[in-house]
Amino acid sequence: MPTSVLTKGAAVTFPIDTVRDAFPALREGAAHFDAPGGTLMPTSVAEAVRDTMVSATCQRGTNTPAERRTDAIVLGARQAIADLLGVDAGGVVFGRSMTQLTFDFARTLAQGWGPGDEVVVSRLDHDANIRPWVYAAARVGATVRWAEFDTATGELTADDIEQQLSDRTRLVAVTAASNLIGTRPAIREIAERVHARGAFLYVDGVHNTPHAFVDVPEMGADFYACSPYKFCGPHHGVLVASPELLGTLAPEKLLPSANTVPERFELGTLPWELLAGTTTAVEFLASFGEPAATRREQLRSAMAALGAHEDALRGTLEAGLAAHQRVTVYSRAQVRTPTLLFTVDGIESPEVSARLAAPPAGSARPPGNWPGGAWCCGWCRCAGQSP
Repeated sequence: MPTSVLTKGAAVTFPIDTVRDAFPALREGAAHFDAPGGTLMPTSVAEAVRDTMVSATCQRGTNTPAERRTDAIVLGARQAIADLLGVDAGGVVFGRSMTQLTFDFARTLAQGWGPGDEVVVSRLDHDANIRPWVYAAARVGATVRWAEFDTATGELTADDIEQQLSDRTRLVAVTAASNLIGTRPAIREIAERVHARGAFLYVDGVHNTPHAFVDVPEMGADFYACSPYKFCGPHHGVLVASPELLGTLAPEKLLPSANTVPERFELGTLPWELLAGTTTAVEFLASFGEPAATRREQLRSAMAALGAHEDALRGTLEAGLAAHQRVTVYSRAQVRTPTLLFTVDGIESPEVSARLAAPPAGSARPPGNWPGGAWCCGWCRCAGQSP
């Protein structure tokens, strides 16, 4: 049945049964807790991918039905991402993955760097937003500076970034949300500090995009990269920037490939079927919003409803973990996604994961309870013991 949650003081009904029915993979009986590593795919997205693959497509053009269909798929996907992120569709670049796009743009941006120039990365980030910049800096003799975060609170602040800035800073790479502990740094404030030094801000939005209504211009990011497979879409990557900024960059490319923006950054033929699935994934998210004049506005209310539902679930999980003295939770930032990192004293993390993953079907041991009434799957050896 629908679940009611509160957002800004008003009750919002979240159609949880409708959501579950949209994901065939859930019929396998699994509980999916792997969102930081990717989401499941709803039927509508899979059908969009399938329909494109069995339809006539070609290189983009206007002469044949196949050319026109392909062109419409690409332009439709650019507009869908533009609506999702609040950007100009002409600045939407597609690639194999966020990692590949970041490597490509790191090489391109580093063309203007040299010895004495500096790049700032953070300890909070995934290596996909660290290693490309480290390699790019090393090739041109630039210096890499590291912004630390507070391990006690999980916070990465604008002041932490500021400490690493100088007049030689050329770019700062930082995450909008940690996929390990959920921390969401104050990107807008960081952007102001970075731009005051005349540097670019490259934001990893992979884990942020599924959990927030994103407005890249308001955020202040010069470049924002994300992955559709993290918000119910297919496996590929997206990078957005203003068309004007992209027009100043000259990536390595094949001679006959288009030199227009954003096409000059898309190496080889795009996966048309994945782009069609991406458009449908954005429409799937928007479907949970209130009717609106534009898809962008519908996405605004949809992400508010999704966020409120996720926050309620996070509260339940945090309360359950807090009841156990042997559990330590490391996700403590004031603003964060519903992503928790925790350890259990006396039990190695791989074993905790294996116990939680063990299916109850066929178990000779019925589900039990931990002291204090908290639910336990009953499979692990801790059942009936003091946690």
